[in-house]
This record gives sequence, structure tokens and C-alpha cells, in this order.
Amino acid sequence: MDLSKFSIVELRALQDQVKQVLTDLEQQEQAKAREQILAIAHSAGISLQDLLAAQGRGKIVASGAKVAVRYRHPSDALLQWTGRGRQPKWVQEWVASGQSLDAIRV
Repeated sequence: MDLSKFSIVELRALQDQVKQVLTDLEQQEQAKAREQILAIAHSAGISLQDLLAAQGRGKIVASGAKVAVRYRHPSDALLQWTGRGRQPKWVQEWVASGQSLDAIRV
């Protein structure tokens, strides 16, 4: 199919249709997987309640959890950095001036 022959309106409509079909297929696959899981649990003699209760037993890693501050600006305590991700501008300036990160470590 040569998509370059379609207009922008036709391509956007096609895009919407693709999104809808993908959503429908994903939901069908999830329902099928859920049925298979329940069938396996039933054949093993595990009730739905036991199966769901087992989910809470594993170690759960909290996403979006706060990370402790590792570096703090010496004259402005509001400027802080966890040491993760890109260095803030004040940290870049600190290092560029020849200072050590250890000097501002909390």
C-alpha cells in the first residue's frame, strides 16, 4: 500500500482506525490470556481468591518513589540534586569552576 498517495485527512483517519484496531486486539489478547491463566489455576486447584492473594506476596518496587538528595548548593539549600539524571545547571557551573562534587555532597 503506497501511503504517499493519501491525503492528510485520509492518513489521520487511517491512523485512528489503526489505533482502534490495536486497542481492540490488545483487549482480546488480554482476555484470552486471563482465561488461560484462570483455566490453569482451576486445573491446579487454585481458587481465584488464592491466585489474587498471591499477587501481594511478591516484592513490589514503587515507581515514582522519592529519592534522597545527594547534593545541595552550599549557599541556597533549595537547590538540590539526587545525583540521578542530568546535572542541574548549578551543579554544572560548580564542577566547571573546578570545585569537587564531594564538597556539596549531603
